[in-house]
Amino acid sequence: MFLEKYTPGKTHFSTDTDLPWDFKPCQDKIITYPGETALAFYEATNKTDYPIVGVSTYNINPYEMGPYFNKIQCFCFEEQILYPGETVEMPVFFFIDPDIEDDPTVFDVHDIILGYQFHKVEKIEDLPALPGFENIKLQKAESLVKL
Repeated sequence: MFLEKYTPGKTHFSTDTDLPWDFKPCQDKIITYPGETALAFYEATNKTDYPIVGVSTYNINPYEMGPYFNKIQCFCFEEQILYPGETVEMPVFFFIDPDIEDDPTVFDVHDIILGYQFHKVEKIEDLPALPGFENIKLQKAESLVKL
């Protein structure tokens, strides 16, 4: 009996921001194979004459692929400060979990979209809430280094 398996697909990249930044993926898509690591880059340029602090959130589409998309290193949920006219490249190192090959609910899904959205942060309370943690109060950590 022939048993269908997940076949390699493409990971596409998207962006969104309400900041006055030019924010875009450095590549449109890459071929991804289950179990193999992949490296992609996003680029942001501050188009203003003043520094801006932003924090990004991400999403995976289609939703069913989320459990199989594993980020090893990412710039999301970390403050990024861009000075006037500054351009930065931000890496995303990830892999598709090989267990995807045994999940019949995703056999026909071959393209994944990794999307990032940058949000302006002026104070800790402005950080976007993580799904499931909307009711948790954020606190700024005190430095462990005593001067």
